[in-house]
Amino acid sequence: MRIGMFTDSYFPQISGVSTSIKILKDELEARGHEVIIFTTTDPNAVEEKNIVRLTSIPFFSFKERRIAVKGFSKALKEARKYQIDIIHTHTEFSLGLAGKYVAKVLDIPNIHTYHTMYEKYVHYFAKGKIIRKSDVGRLTRMFCNRTSGIIVPSQLMKDMLLEYGVKTEIRVIPTGITIPATIPNIRETIRPQLGLDNNDLVLLSLSRLAFEKNLHKTIEAFPQVLQNYPHAKLVFVGDGPARDSLELMVQDYDIQDYVRFVGEVAYQDVPRYYQMADIYVNASESETQGLTYLESIANGCPVVAKRNDYLSEIIRNPALGSLFEKDEDMADHIIQMVQYLVSHDSQWDEENLLREISAPTFSKRVLSYYRSAIENEVFETEIKKPILKFRKFNQFNR
Repeated sequence: MRIGMFTDSYFPQISGVSTSIKILKDELEARGHEVIIFTTTDPNAVEEKNIVRLTSIPFFSFKERRIAVKGFSKALKEARKYQIDIIHTHTEFSLGLAGKYVAKVLDIPNIHTYHTMYEKYVHYFAKGKIIRKSDVGRLTRMFCNRTSGIIVPSQLMKDMLLEYGVKTEIRVIPTGITIPATIPNIRETIRPQLGLDNNDLVLLSLSRLAFEKNLHKTIEAFPQVLQNYPHAKLVFVGDGPARDSLELMVQDYDIQDYVRFVGEVAYQDVPRYYQMADIYVNASESETQGLTYLESIANGCPVVAKRNDYLSEIIRNPALGSLFEKDEDMADHIIQMVQYLVSHDSQWDEENLLREISAPTFSKRVLSYYRSAIENEVFETEIKKPILKFRKFNQFNR
């Protein structure tokens, strides 16, 4: 099968969407399928096989992301050249519209993954003056109801789309992850590079440093953790528009000696940071895929995070982590998690959980949806044929 994936965000841009697409692409190719990525140009991109880049510009105030300004005809030409069987769109913006256009002209199915809860991001559009929260549902409904099928990474996202009035079939397919190997002596290797001791209690925050991630709540909770564990350290891995604000906040709390800002790291180096940490912490309410949570668990690092329906399904065993309801409870849950780790051996059904969240399971489920969409497209085409013939006959006899 030849799959065309259309996305505004792809490497070298680092994001959960980019990571999810790369994981799926690699797994599908490992199964013998061909994947062609249609995405935006990027000044830091290098030429790669099976990647088609359309002319783009930075995306409004969200300068780290880009939006295509032309290239529909190029996308169609390339899709024809590759003889694409199915289109998989991963954005509702420029490349998403390009993917819809190509699917319509070639008369092939268009599966769409809805990755983002846009209500949390409308402030990037001229501070919410162009697209408001009230517009999100209407625009989402218009886009999704014109596809062959929808993939969402969580039940939480599916419920939201149903509330918006999406009628197209929606399948919950959690993003899978590549299960990493344990890196020998990683704590002894990477902690000294960060100015950390082996016996420090290391809390890790790994994400884009964006305001909607609620990272300031983690900083607010940290002094209470320090009162109980003076050897605690908080490590932020990632970069983004909120970094300056977070660094100022750390200074205001006078905890500079206990907080590290590492910056953005290469995708292949991410497991090193999970494996050197003791607890992964996240107060975000905008996460839909839970990719970092799964990566943390797969790397043996338990999670303390804001509760949502998706995480409630994953984190059932206390060895995997603890979920808080209110932001002011975050510090208590971190402290309780430390106490649990000290007093318990990690006992959980690792094999079954890792199989469920693995990249092969993810790709197998997506591939099944592709085949279903193609079969439905063929079936509907066969049904329409007599109708089309009848119409032509009537036109001929007018």
